[in-house]
Amino acid sequence: MGNDAILADLKAKFEAGEVDTVLVCMVDMQGRLMGKRFHAGHFVAGAWEETHCCNYLLATDLEMATPDGYASTSWERGYGDYVMKPDLSTLRPVPWLEGTAMVMCDMLDHHTHEEVPHAPRSILKKQVNRLKAMGYDAMCATELEFFLFEKSFDQIRKEGFRDLEPISGYNEDYHILQTTKEEHVMRPIRNHLWNAGIPVENSKGEAETGQEELNIKYAPAMDTAEYHSIAKNAVKEIAWQHGHAATFLPKWHHDKVGSSSHVHQSLWADGKPAFYDADDALGMSVLMKNYMAGLLKYAADYTYFMAPYINSYKRFMKGTFAPTRIIWSVDNRTAGFRLCGDGTKAVRVECRIPGSDMNPYLAMAGMLAAGIAGIEEGLELQSPTTGDVYQGDTGMIPGNLRAARDGLHGSSMLRAAMGDEVVEHYTRAAEVEIEEFERVVTDWEIARGFERA
Repeated sequence: MGNDAILADLKAKFEAGEVDTVLVCMVDMQGRLMGKRFHAGHFVAGAWEETHCCNYLLATDLEMATPDGYASTSWERGYGDYVMKPDLSTLRPVPWLEGTAMVMCDMLDHHTHEEVPHAPRSILKKQVNRLKAMGYDAMCATELEFFLFEKSFDQIRKEGFRDLEPISGYNEDYHILQTTKEEHVMRPIRNHLWNAGIPVENSKGEAETGQEELNIKYAPAMDTAEYHSIAKNAVKEIAWQHGHAATFLPKWHHDKVGSSSHVHQSLWADGKPAFYDADDALGMSVLMKNYMAGLLKYAADYTYFMAPYINSYKRFMKGTFAPTRIIWSVDNRTAGFRLCGDGTKAVRVECRIPGSDMNPYLAMAGMLAAGIAGIEEGLELQSPTTGDVYQGDTGMIPGNLRAARDGLHGSSMLRAAMGDEVVEHYTRAAEVEIEEFERVVTDWEIARGFERA
């Protein structure tokens, strides 16, 4: 449907009283939806062309603070505007909010109207377009894991985030009885997202108390990032509507299993899976082997995009189904990279490193860039690892945010693929998180040393 038809359809719904509000959204560095609520009448009358926002939205931390050190914006530069350019092809209803539709935006420079290079949507789009120029389409899917809690966001915040109680009392992995008790939240999540045009496949209980997983159908990479971002926002809003809280923090308690966001990926050409070769023992084409070798070689370069906070690294623990080593294996859920669908046309690679806190645009962009490098360099894929992959002498996934920051900053591959400006911008974002954490005295330090130190 072209833009004229999309606008005509929205105008008809507005005039019929079906839609009165349009959420005009961008994705920030943290993967959150930011933007404005437009009256639908004003949107169809002309605001669909563009609106503006402060450029600090792409230079904040989780608290929406404005740390210094960014080249793109600062107090000295005055915090000017970016243009939010609605992509009308993304317009969709928001069934869990009355009379509401939503559209995603590209971020443009106010003066040049060129895309802002460090905007997450721009970063992923660049890698997708690189692959298109090579004759390939990037197909991906993400798995969203999160925890539901008995109390609401407001209750938990007012109580200082203490004595957190998950919505269930025992491990609910694939558990039908326990997940039935949670259907008052999970059923509307599935149905509302489906009615918003997001191809939800299923939800299930995950391997911890109160832990859920939501799976969305394989799709082109840009669509997948959009589905993921909207679904994550919807989970929080729908949980809130039902008096509960949902968290995508990867490790909310040291005794609990972490939450991941595995990313499945493959390349297609002319509508056919380019990763498949019927003559190979595992069904892997040479292209796939080159791509996977790139994922492995450059894993430390793009780990920051998969694990962007201090807490992200608390998840990488032996014996928790979270990976610790940069290896690949065939259908092994403890490997950093798992070969799925071996021997079939559905053969693909699942990266199990990202946590539930990842920004999907950035994580997928980093992986695609590494895969492209593997193809361009003709890298040879090492043999798969077998047995207990927590053991061995293979390379380790960066163990903390500082190491990931160093990998990002020193990556000539990512600088070539994304540009120096992008690498420097997100290097600074990593530094901000480290600086803020090092400034704060934690409860653990006080309890451990108050009397005994």
